[in-house]
Amino acid sequence: MTVKKTGVLLANLGSPTAPTTSAVRRFLKEFLWDPRVVNLPRPLWWVILHFFVLPFRPRKSAKAYRKVWDEKGSPLIFLTLQLTERVAEKLHAKGVTTQHVMRYGEPSIAKQLKAFKTAGIDNLIVLPLYPQYSSTTTASIYDDVIKELNQWRHLPSIHFISDYHQHSHYIAAVAESIEQSWREHGKNELLLMSFHGLPEQLTKWGDPYFHQCHKTAALIAEKLGIDEKQWMLVFQSRFGKAQWLKPYCVDTLKDLPGQGIKKIDVVCPGFAVDCLETLEEIAMENKAVFMASGGVEYRYIAALNDSEIHVDAIVNLLEQKL
Repeated sequence: MTVKKTGVLLANLGSPTAPTTSAVRRFLKEFLWDPRVVNLPRPLWWVILHFFVLPFRPRKSAKAYRKVWDEKGSPLIFLTLQLTERVAEKLHAKGVTTQHVMRYGEPSIAKQLKAFKTAGIDNLIVLPLYPQYSSTTTASIYDDVIKELNQWRHLPSIHFISDYHQHSHYIAAVAESIEQSWREHGKNELLLMSFHGLPEQLTKWGDPYFHQCHKTAALIAEKLGIDEKQWMLVFQSRFGKAQWLKPYCVDTLKDLPGQGIKKIDVVCPGFAVDCLETLEEIAMENKAVFMASGGVEYRYIAALNDSEIHVDAIVNLLEQKL
């Protein structure tokens, strides 16, 4: 019997190659042109993107990237790489080849799939590093995988993991990271679980993201043994004038001190590794908003990154497909 050679792709969003206006512009042009990300009619969006977004937003975003850029480069890139290397070590004994890819930028999905083909990989497992499914993220990775595979004569067996929002090892890992923070720094009055926001319309169209975020948050709270008065779910990163998922993170942060809650912990369970959105928006910008509104203490609890508990959770998830 022929033993199949298995290849695993850990896929994440991607990042500019440098914290410069030109590099950010190239990244945003690719990212924002994806119809999964922006659902407007293409001719209308082309005009908005090229005349109202790309001339102005890259400069602002590059400034934000410079605040979090590391000597290793983009946090999202090198943290995803570190996580992948540790997962690869655990799976190597099982004869599994594990690589990381980015939906936008490098290393690209198409290039890595071609490398797998050359290596004789005939069993493919794709894990988007988005615990909660969204058509704007997970489905876009699926699109890119299929776009490449559509050109192949001989297709591998394919296992695409759409989400792991209630996977027990993932829930336990997030809960443990929160408890570890509490052991080291103390527990504040409220735990804020913040997820990336999306337009409300997507939920009406059948996107399960909103409901999966609520399920994840409830399971984490249950694992922590805290009641509904000790935690709250919010959505961050609203963009444009349309109605997005509520409650909005920034509005909540402005209101909490007036309600007598002046010490909070913030965690982002929708992010496998830290990135611009968690390190700059949540840990810096939103902290400033809370403190300016009368807050006394604001602690951001880091993403799972390449921690042992995260590696074990990812390996457990993948082993179910081996």
